[in-house]
Amino acid sequence: MTEPTLPLFYKSPRPLVAARDADLSLRTEPNFAFAASTNSVPLMAAEFAAACKQFPILFSEGPTAQPVALLGLRSGENLFVDSDGAWEEGTYIPAYVRRYPFIFLESEDKAQLTLCIDEAADAVVPGRDNPFFVDGQPSALTNNALEFVKEVQAQNAFTTQFVEALTAAGLLSEKRADITLNNGERLSLAGFNVVDEAAFNQLPAETLVEWRDRGWLGLVYAHLISVSSWSGLVDRLAHRG
Repeated sequence: MTEPTLPLFYKSPRPLVAARDADLSLRTEPNFAFAASTNSVPLMAAEFAAACKQFPILFSEGPTAQPVALLGLRSGENLFVDSDGAWEEGTYIPAYVRRYPFIFLESEDKAQLTLCIDEAADAVVPGRDNPFFVDGQPSALTNNALEFVKEVQAQNAFTTQFVEALTAAGLLSEKRADITLNNGERLSLAGFNVVDEAAFNQLPAETLVEWRDRGWLGLVYAHLISVSSWSGLVDRLAHRG
């Protein structure tokens, strides 16, 4: 029997339980070293406006396309996390990254969601400095995490509807990027889709009005604007060396 594939970053997710986790805390100083070796992360539709200014927003290939923020040009390299695990100051941190080490796990019938943590995360530590539970009850930290993860879950549904509409309209086009750095190094990225702008401009007027009313039109424009962020990644890579 094939083991289920765990989401990006997660190694040992399990439910938070007061009786077992009474003496566990979340490290108070944020550290993003866990995200340093990935060059893309999932992105929600609600993040497009903020993300398009700094990351190319692409769509994964496969039967179920998914928006992703491109964080680096080489496999296994995030250009926004330094060697100390600090995220570049002043740049947007995708919600998928901010959510870690929390996550919801679905029951087999998908009727119940349980708040979990990745117990393998470096941010989960013994102690009471920033506890998950206080007097047997979820702490403010845990309640805030629960609300944040709920919001992410809800936004995921909206994002899925948007991508399904792009797919149904035949707007996603496979692309590749070939980049030559100043030092002569050549990089090639493939396996992603973008919105075909010419095909998008040919959509019937009534479809554009419907997409505007659903909040999808701005998402397409944000994606198209994000293309200009490729040059920022090239500059970051040149600076990093």
